[in-house]
Amino acid sequence: MKFPHRPTGPAFDPPDDRPPSKSQVKRDMLALQELGEQLIGLPAHTIRQADLPEPLRDAVLEAQRITAHGGRKRQTLYVGKLMRSTDADAVRAVIAAATQDDRASVARMHALERWRDVLLADDQAQTEFLDKYPSTDAQQLRQLVRGARAEVGADKPPRLTRQLFQFVKAAIAAHDTPHHPADDEPLPSF
Repeated sequence: MKFPHRPTGPAFDPPDDRPPSKSQVKRDMLALQELGEQLIGLPAHTIRQADLPEPLRDAVLEAQRITAHGGRKRQTLYVGKLMRSTDADAVRAVIAAATQDDRASVARMHALERWRDVLLADDQAQTEFLDKYPSTDAQQLRQLVRGARAEVGADKPPRLTRQLFQFVKAAIAAHDTPHHPADDEPLPSF
C-alpha cells in the first residue's frame, strides 16, 4: 500500500512554535562567546569609546588586563555570559568599525611606503609628488631623497629613509586636511 503524498512548501508547512533545540541554544551561546573574544581583542581605547553597556565594557577591559590563563578564561566566559543580554548587532557594528579603521590605516601606510619607494627609485616621481602635493618643500624633499639614496648605496642604517617616510606622511596629511581659517583671518564676504 502506498502512502498518500503530502504537499510540502511554505504554504503547507505548519508553523513551528517549538522552542529552539538545546543544540541550537548552545551554538548561539558559542557564537556570542566568539563575538565576546573578538571584542576583547580590540584596543582598549576603542572599547572605551564604544556604545556598550557599562557592565560589558568593564568586563572586557578587565579581561584585557588579566594575564593569567585561567583567570582570563573565566573572565572571557563572563563576557560571553554578559553578551547574552546585549544587542549582538551593536557589538558586531563596533567590531566592524574597528577592523575597518585598522584596514584603512594599513592601506594608508602601504600607500606611504609605495610613495617612499617610488621616490627613491625614480627622479620623475619627485616631480609627480610635487605636482600632486604643491605645498611640499621641494628642496627638503630632494635633499632627503638624495641622502636616502646615498644611505642605501653605502649600506648605512636607514635614518634618512625613515625621515623621508615621515616627510611624505606629513606632506600628504597637510594636503588632505581641510584648511580652516584662523580666528584672526578675515572671512570672505559675499
